[in-house]
Amino acid sequence: MPAEWEPHVSTWFTWPRPEGISFPGKYESVPPVYGALIRELIKVEEVNINVWNAEMEEWVRGLLKNEKVPLERVHFHHFPAYEPWCRDHGPIFLVRDKVEEASRPAPQGDASPPRAIVDWDYNAWGGKYPPYDLDDAVPQHVAKLRGLPLFSPNIVMEGGSIEVNGRGTVLTTEACLLNPNRNPHLSKTEIEKYLCDYLGCTNVLWLGDGIIGDDTDGHIDDLTRFVNPTTVVTIVEKDPADENYEILQENLKRLRTLKDQDGNRLRIVEIPTCGLIEHEGQRLPGSYANFYIANEIVLLPTYRHPKHDKLATDILQKEFPNHRVIGIDSTELIWGLGSFHCISQQEPV
Repeated sequence: MPAEWEPHVSTWFTWPRPEGISFPGKYESVPPVYGALIRELIKVEEVNINVWNAEMEEWVRGLLKNEKVPLERVHFHHFPAYEPWCRDHGPIFLVRDKVEEASRPAPQGDASPPRAIVDWDYNAWGGKYPPYDLDDAVPQHVAKLRGLPLFSPNIVMEGGSIEVNGRGTVLTTEACLLNPNRNPHLSKTEIEKYLCDYLGCTNVLWLGDGIIGDDTDGHIDDLTRFVNPTTVVTIVEKDPADENYEILQENLKRLRTLKDQDGNRLRIVEIPTCGLIEHEGQRLPGSYANFYIANEIVLLPTYRHPKHDKLATDILQKEFPNHRVIGIDSTELIWGLGSFHCISQQEPV
């Protein structure tokens, strides 16, 4: 599985339904956030959008036009899903190992494609939000569209629960992957084997718990992200009175002991939390770690906290000297308990 910063063909989204459960009473404020993201993405790559049907496609086209989004590089697909979290129900693309390929001659007449798709089982984060059968089928539709082989491990896994450096290391959390609502029949060692077998990895690194308010049971993409093969950024809470403080300190402590696939310790860059965000008394999982890396740009969720927003932008810009970090307000989107990385899925070259 290539790292997110490697070249993309496109970014995939699943457009949220007004009647879905992700944004109750807040839906009208969500499409403009998608519009802002897509407006930046089409400058650097193609955008694919899964929609419920032709009627929704026509409606979304109109919304994007109203948001001043040119549609020449936007492609619609009638691949229905109940909810918009394409990171978790969407396709995980693999590319043929260039190193392995160079080390051995290809069999005569070998016309196997250089890419494939992993189709993990999807159960809406432990069966929390049924139905989800349509969401689970999205990778199959995309594989057929692209004419790519489809690998089906037949275990539950979400894209937001895994983070790779493209060199053989995958980072994840015990809170999510070892949760009995995912794969209770599998041990930690067995899960590691699945990750290595289906992602082409050799090294699995484990953090502990996720942030408060994360209904996915602790996805890594709200905690710690690779920004290059040897460096991670990780969110850290400075206030000991905050309920995320101990969780994030423990993860930081673990990170300092972890090594990559070559036996080298990771370089760790700390990034602040975004402060307390609540909706109707519920703490929301806002996180600067939920950025999305595209061709030439990084889309960073901001949360109307000028000091922290600027600090997070400056930290990420330093780590991505060849990308432009673009902060976009994600406050309306986080009501659905996810942000930019949660709604997107990269398609590598």
